Amino acid sequence: MRSATASAPGKFVVLGEHAVVYGKPAVVLAIDRRFRCTVTESSRLLLNGMPDDLSLHPHMRYILGEHEVHSISIGTDSDLPSGSGLGSSAALSAALSCAVRTLIGKPADEKDIIDEAYEAEFSAQGIGSPMDTSASVHGRGITVNIPSDGDPLWTIERNGNKWEVCDIHAPEMTFVVGYTGIKALTGPLVEKVRRYKDRNRFAKDIVDEIGSITLDGTDALRRNDRVRLGELMTADHKLLSILGVSGPELNRLVDAAAECSYGAKLTGAGGGGSMIALTDEPEKVCETIRLHGGTPMIVKTGVPGVTVDKTS
Repeated sequence: MRSATASAPGKFVVLGEHAVVYGKPAVVLAIDRRFRCTVTESSRLLLNGMPDDLSLHPHMRYILGEHEVHSISIGTDSDLPSGSGLGSSAALSAALSCAVRTLIGKPADEKDIIDEAYEAEFSAQGIGSPMDTSASVHGRGITVNIPSDGDPLWTIERNGNKWEVCDIHAPEMTFVVGYTGIKALTGPLVEKVRRYKDRNRFAKDIVDEIGSITLDGTDALRRNDRVRLGELMTADHKLLSILGVSGPELNRLVDAAAECSYGAKLTGAGGGGSMIALTDEPEKVCETIRLHGGTPMIVKTGVPGVTVDKTS
């Protein structure tokens, strides 16, 4: 039986989560933690060796439906905790799209996969930007709605918002992720911010301020100015906290890591999940995160995006 394996990286948001949903800028880096999907010809639908109707897996259901594939065996393996704010669902969507297309002989470029992976994300969440899926598909680093010297990788529009995605070359920096162990669903948190923003002018001003901070932070990233970037990361976390998407566990890890970092903040939707710290002392930050109840990960950036790993 023929099979294909593809993988895609997770990510963290340097700056701009939640505001990016409304067309504001963001900058995102892919990390060396990946989601792998192996698809194999089969007489029935299997997920990790067990019969499954995918009713609890809307991302997979969407992608298989797009290709009218109803009998297939899907095997998954991930370095990314689900609901951790590290883009696990986007990496799943990108890897599965690539693997299925490879298996059925339907070649695709990055734009084909980003379109499909984003639609899978949107169908599952009902709201959101193509930020995560763009980072998983392209890898390395991306900016969203930030002026760039190069041509956009792609432009996506939905519900009156427009996202122009570009490549960014990020200098080598050391980041530590701290996972709270609390799984958080993206959709409800994004919807919470939307309701707050729609009924409160103050919340709209915060979203605008996050956009301004992201522009300044992207400039600092390009200049390799760790001090300024760290300051802006910390400021961004405070604004996200005001929007109500942080929490005591995240704040505890952020505050603890800040003592031996340039800056720290939550990453992703919030509500649990993970935080990141920019530091020259990763081992010290890891120990601090452990002492405060989190699970630390030193992550590397500059990694490739979605790839076909194996065919047979």
